[in-house]
Amino acid sequence: MDRAMAPGGIREQRLSGWIEAYSDAILRTCYLYLSDRGQAEDATQDTWIKAWKHMEDFERRGIANEKAWLLRIAVNTCKDYRRTAWFRHVDRERALEELPPPLLAVEPADRTLALTVMALPAKYKQVILLYYFQGLTMQETADALGAAQSTVQRRLKKAEELLKASLTGGEADEE
Repeated sequence: MDRAMAPGGIREQRLSGWIEAYSDAILRTCYLYLSDRGQAEDATQDTWIKAWKHMEDFERRGIANEKAWLLRIAVNTCKDYRRTAWFRHVDRERALEELPPPLLAVEPADRTLALTVMALPAKYKQVILLYYFQGLTMQETADALGAAQSTVQRRLKKAEELLKASLTGGEADEE
């Protein structure tokens, strides 16, 4: 039997395709979420390992949007990283400067916006990163976060209000 047709060969091809298609998006998301290049690279690798381990779940469930599924794994991996004691010592402003230009999701003129997004509470930052930075639809963002679409819409609206208040000097109440 041809190795490419063996179950492991098909899984390897699928994973290789995912890595080629989504590595930059996952690394960018992890970086913006963690604000540290080394941690983002580690989280990206952990995302691929978890995707490999759970590929049977992906196949069995017939998940339609592989990018949303992979980004959900990445976001959950980043959440795990954020729980560590090390994470509290990251200088987010310096970390943004360390991102290689091809992976930087914003222009230098938008630096203030990026730092403001990074300072948002996690539940609001997640929807902004997935919806605006990754270009997912509302439903794909909901799938990636494991939340209802109405929850994502509510969080997105609140995140936009918080951003507007931060950038204009006003105040917005956190939910």
